[in-house]
Amino acid sequence: MSGEADRALLLDTHIWLWYVENDAKRFSRKIEPLIEAAVQRGELLISAISVWEIAVLDSLRRIELSHDVRTWVERALGFPGVRFKALSPSIAIESTRLPGALHRDPADRILIATARVAGAAVVTCDERILDYAKHGHVRVVNANR
Repeated sequence: MSGEADRALLLDTHIWLWYVENDAKRFSRKIEPLIEAAVQRGELLISAISVWEIAVLDSLRRIELSHDVRTWVERALGFPGVRFKALSPSIAIESTRLPGALHRDPADRILIATARVAGAAVVTCDERILDYAKHGHVRVVNANR
C-alpha cells in the first residue's frame, strides 16, 4: 500500500457502495483516510461499470440503497473530488487484452482496465482482483479488515 496515498484511487463497486452508505466498518480503517486524501486531490475515481453494477444489484434487490438508484448515483457522483470514468474505447479494448490469467467477469475486467488506463490503484476486498495484482498487472489497495 505504500505510495498509494498520493495516487489516483479507483473504488471497486463494493467499496464505493460501503463508503457512500457510511458502512466503513466493512473495510479496513486505513482505507477511509486514503479515500479522503484522494477526494481532496480530486483523484477519487468511479468507473462507469460500477454505476451499472449498482443499478443491477438494486434491480435484483440484492442491495438496499438509502435513496432510489438514480438519486443515489447522482448524489454519489456529485461528491466533491469524485471523478467519473466513462467507458472509453481504450478502456473497452484494454479489458479484452489484459495480461496474465484473469477470470472472465466483464465488470472486473473493465474495472481493472479503467485503473490501468487511468494510472490508478483499485481499492478492493475482491480476492480475485487482489490475486491478479500479485502478478504486477494492476496496482491495488487491499481494503480487507
